[in-house]
Parts: sequence; C-alpha cells; structure tokens
Amino acid sequence: MENHDSNVSLPNDEAEHASANQQIQIIEQIEEKTAGFWMRFWAFIVDTLIVAAIVGIIVNPIFHLFGWSLAETKWYSPMTIVSAVFYYAYFVLTTKFWQQTLGKMIFGLKVKHKNADRLDWATVLFREIIGRFISNKLPFLYLLVAFMPKNHGLNDIIADTVVVQEKVFIKRKKEIVVDHSRDEDYESHQTISPTI
Repeated sequence: MENHDSNVSLPNDEAEHASANQQIQIIEQIEEKTAGFWMRFWAFIVDTLIVAAIVGIIVNPIFHLFGWSLAETKWYSPMTIVSAVFYYAYFVLTTKFWQQTLGKMIFGLKVKHKNADRLDWATVLFREIIGRFISNKLPFLYLLVAFMPKNHGLNDIIADTVVVQEKVFIKRKKEIVVDHSRDEDYESHQTISPTI
C-alpha cells in the first residue's frame, strides 16, 4: 500500500467572515464647545475687578470707620483676610447658584460637571477654594487651560468640571467598528435549561 502525505489547504474563510461580520458605523456627537484660554483669562480679569470693587465699596469704608489699617500687606493682616473671604465667597457662591461668575456671564461661559448638569457643594468647594488657592500660589498653572484637552485648568481637573461656551456646539464624528460575529457566537452558544 502506498502512503501519500498530502497537505490540503482549505480556503481561509475566516478573514472574509470577519470582515463580513464587522461594520463601521459613523456616530455624530454634538457637544458644547469648551472655553479657551483667552476667554477664560478675560472673564477672570473681569471677576477680579468686580471683587476689588466690592471690597473697595464695602470693606474699605468699614476699615476707615473703625480706624483699622489698610496698608498692611502681611498675609494675616485683617484687610488681607477679609479680602480673601470676599474673593473666595464670590467665586463659590456665583459658581454654585448660577454655574458662572459675572465675568463668565459677560463672555457667555458656564461651569459644568462632567457627569451631571448641576454642581453640588463639594464640587464647587473643591474647584473654587482648593483649586483656585493652588492656582493663585502657582500662577503658571493657569496656563494648563491653553494646553490641556478640553481646556481643563487645575481646578477643573480637581473637581471634574469643564468650562463651556453657552449655546455654542460642535459636531464630532466618531467611527466605531461593530462586530456582529459576537452576536452569532452568542446565539450559537445559548442553552435552554429545562424548567421543572
């Protein structure tokens, strides 16, 4: 008897089967446009001027009335402490109740949480006190807004927030590959358990 070794190659249908079971879908996502560095910079300048005006109109006359010194510049001087309280209170309260400061309102900007519509107190306190305190001590951190994806600043990173332009939307197209072979595998591996 003669023994023949023959290598029979079957056609490779797996590649064709894989491409036939995969489909590319294009999904259009509409999202709010994030606020860039310059818009946020000018809004911050306006907010700083507003806080300075509030302190000048309310606090300075009280200090003059009681004869307290306005010239001390130490961090623990009464004027510095009162100014800091007004500064942080302004940012916390306006961001919590309106989701924007007056400067942001002027430039049409709004603060949003990444996963929710409204901002809770914890988010606002982290963003406006801790994030702003660190950024004020290290001012170069404000430049993160210019270079980070979605224009995140340090306070946005800390609090999971994003500053967006109101009523300005961008359309993004995203391609996804849908694999229908898994659907077939699932259907072929389903078992029916008998009921007793």
